[in-house]
Amino acid sequence: MRVGIDARLSYHQPAGISRYTKHLIEELAQLDRETSYTVFQHRKQREPLTNAPNFHRRTLFTPVHTRVEQPMLAAELSFHTLDLLHSTDFIPPLRSRVPSVITVHDLAFLRWPHFLTESHAAYYSQIDRAVSHARHIIVPSESTKRDVVKQLGASAKKISVIYEAAAPHYVPLMQEECLTAMQRKYGIPEKYIFFVSTIEPRKNIGGLLEAFHHLRKYYGGEDTGLVLAGKPGWLYEEVYRKVEQLDLGQSTFFLGRVPDEDLHQLFVGARCHAHPAYYEGFGLSPLEAMACGTPTIVSNTSSMPEVVGDAGLIIDPSDWEEIAVAMHRLLTEDELHKELSQKGLQRASVFSWSRAASETLDVYRMVCDRTSVPAAPAHHSSA
Repeated sequence: MRVGIDARLSYHQPAGISRYTKHLIEELAQLDRETSYTVFQHRKQREPLTNAPNFHRRTLFTPVHTRVEQPMLAAELSFHTLDLLHSTDFIPPLRSRVPSVITVHDLAFLRWPHFLTESHAAYYSQIDRAVSHARHIIVPSESTKRDVVKQLGASAKKISVIYEAAAPHYVPLMQEECLTAMQRKYGIPEKYIFFVSTIEPRKNIGGLLEAFHHLRKYYGGEDTGLVLAGKPGWLYEEVYRKVEQLDLGQSTFFLGRVPDEDLHQLFVGARCHAHPAYYEGFGLSPLEAMACGTPTIVSNTSSMPEVVGDAGLIIDPSDWEEIAVAMHRLLTEDELHKELSQKGLQRASVFSWSRAASETLDVYRMVCDRTSVPAAPAHHSSA
């Protein structure tokens, strides 16, 4: 079996999809020594994602996230002999004879199109053709599977739900040590609520800021800070305007994209984590918080209740009062904080990258088996 994995986005966008691709490749390298893998990386990415002997790094020059990506990708890949190509960012090559598996992480761009820039809207408009062309579709949650079936008309039989996981290094650490180190490096307060994701409107950061303002005004949270980690994304200027409008400049800390080691310590040092997004295909940051023993607050929408279960506080993302009350409870109720910390650790242990890689390998084998075995002749009834 000769499998190609399109990993160009691991250089182009070092965020959620990049992490998914890296973890998947790392685990496949540990799990499978027989399959011949070709990992297609961005031309500027010098280092291979794994040094396993059956994984071979190749460079692609096709630009990422453009309207010409599909036809150019097909042309470049025609020089490689593959039994299957896994597109981890859902865009497979156009008119390629190579069977494709795609991962659709979410359909936020269809559910919330007003949060898209014009260029991103043009790129994501290719999703219908990608879903139709793919031999099989991987999604990270039952919620996303329902969306793909309902909104894109895909057959449920063509879709496999494979849950993602927090990185293995996300574990509880000594909180005081983490907090001291992060205070020294970033100048953040001793008590803080933590948010991590790309800074853009669909993450409902505006609602989080309104709730944080409400907390400080009505629930005595003047000594609490709001720390946000993540690079600016689409239409991020609205978020900064909201901070000025609510006069939260002295208590809100935008750290930008931080190293993984710091992100780990920021999770551990936080009193709680909040992720009141309108929509998530999976919701990795709440799972990372739980793996660190930090209680989380998440929306009651899309996949987030599916991931968190009863191990976090579930809120209506459009209700600032409800978000503020949830934050106040985790700031002040020690027994609740301890209970959710323990439940979160148990819940996070259910998810595993090793299991995700094994289930993904099963998909590869299924697609290749169906491709290599000729169809049986039709049997006609004599009646």
